[in-house]
Amino acid sequence: HQKELTMTKKRRNGGKDRKNRGHVRPVRCDNCGRCVPKDKAVKRYLVRIMVDAAARQDIEQASVYDKYQIPKLYLKLNYCISCAIHAHLVRVRSAQDRRNREPPRRAVAKRN
Repeated sequence: HQKELTMTKKRRNGGKDRKNRGHVRPVRCDNCGRCVPKDKAVKRYLVRIMVDAAARQDIEQASVYDKYQIPKLYLKLNYCISCAIHAHLVRVRSAQDRRNREPPRRAVAKRN
């Protein structure tokens, strides 16, 4: 009898997050425009103040309100794997480290 050959598998989930779904709608990479399945895309949520620090101080001084809250910019960014690796959002991991499925520790910002 013949031994059954199977291809080696690099990742347990095949690099995608869809389980029991044949197709997932694509999204566009915000960096290069590549069409990526939504579950495969690297997603980052960016909250940024609309103006820089120098202009913010000028606005606060010129404002008639005591505590004027400058609006924030909320962005949901989608990256393809290539751009995410290039921008150091994710890292290439060794075969042994790929088995580690727990999320990486978050970097805590220091406050003065």
